[in-house]
This record gives sequence, C-alpha cells and structure tokens, in this order.
Amino acid sequence: MAWAGNRPLSGTQVMPRLVVGVTGGIGSGKSTVCSAFAALGVPFVDADIVAREVVEPGQPALEEIRREFGSSVFLDHETLDRSALRTQVFADATAKTRLENIIHPRVRDRIHDAISNCTADYMLVCIPLLLESGAYQDIIDRVLVIDCSEETQIKRVIVRSGLTRSEVEAIMRAQKSRAERLAAADDVLLNEGDLRDITARVGELHQKYQALAATD
Repeated sequence: MAWAGNRPLSGTQVMPRLVVGVTGGIGSGKSTVCSAFAALGVPFVDADIVAREVVEPGQPALEEIRREFGSSVFLDHETLDRSALRTQVFADATAKTRLENIIHPRVRDRIHDAISNCTADYMLVCIPLLLESGAYQDIIDRVLVIDCSEETQIKRVIVRSGLTRSEVEAIMRAQKSRAERLAAADDVLLNEGDLRDITARVGELHQKYQALAATD
C-alpha cells in the first residue's frame, strides 16, 4: 500500500470502510473511469467539480479572490473570469500559491464531508493533483492511478481543450511524471483502449475493492 489512511472514526460518523484516491496525468481519463465505477453504484467525489463549486456566485471564496487579485478577474460582481485568473496564475508562481491557499482548504473540507456522509462500503475520490498536493494522506486508503502514454495524453487534451502541444506539455511538466505516479500507485488502470476495456478493468477493481472493504 502506497498510502495508509488513518481517518478518525467516531461513534456518530458513518464512513466507508475504504476510500480510493483516483489520480492520473491530464488527459489520462480519470472522469471516464469514475463514471464507469458510478455505473456500478460506486459513489465518488471529483475535486475539480468541487473546486468549481467553491467559487460559484455567493461563495465566500469569491471575496477572498477579489481581495487578492482585484476586480479584473471578474466578469461582473459575482462571476469569476476563469480565463483572466488563469492567465495571472500561470504568469506568477506566487499568485498560484495565493489562489491555492484560498481554494484548496475549502475543497478538502467538502471532500472530507462527502466521505464522512458516505454509507457505501467504499467510495472514490478523484483528485488530479493527489500526489502533488500531499494533502489527502489522512483520508485516502489506496491510490488508483489512471495511466496512459504521454503521447496519448497530449493528443486527448488537444482534441478536448484546443490547447497547443506546447501548452499541454507545460501543464504536464507541472505534474508528477508518469514514472512517479506509477511508483506511488496501489492499483493501475491502463487507459489506452476503448470503453469496453475500461469497463472490464473497472469491474475487476470493483470486486477487489468490495473484498478489501469487507475485510477492513
């Protein structure tokens, strides 16, 4: 096991016996894999979705972002201009840290709440920067890495997002390398095939995680 969770349990909490952290490089197919697990009835929470939720209109994080970055990163009083903010963050490493200090604690709190309220035997937590952040060891029991070649990553992201090859490669350089992710994995799902291949492998992992949860 790469990471051993030590999540505290109290008599009033209902929590899954097993929490699997799903991660992988950009374009690896994390969302597709989580959807395949969800089709089997497995609950999951996606950190990217939560990160968008915490900066929706009316959320406290917006005022903190306004104080740190100014009104230029807003389309209007309540709507964040994600593109303008992204431009600032990519141009300034200190800006990236300031933004992370606003968003990441809120994301972590919501993920922890989702885990605390989960009644399933096991659940997934999809965190693209799980290994990079180092902030979730206490709530993750196993690490599932979604893997594919770097060339596959680049092609998928270009098609999906319209970014240039150099832009995708810059994002990849900011993440753990493929070798580092694989070294940290408890389980690996190779995502180079079609949906049938993913579904078959997810089915195998589902049985494995059910068995692990039952023996916990």
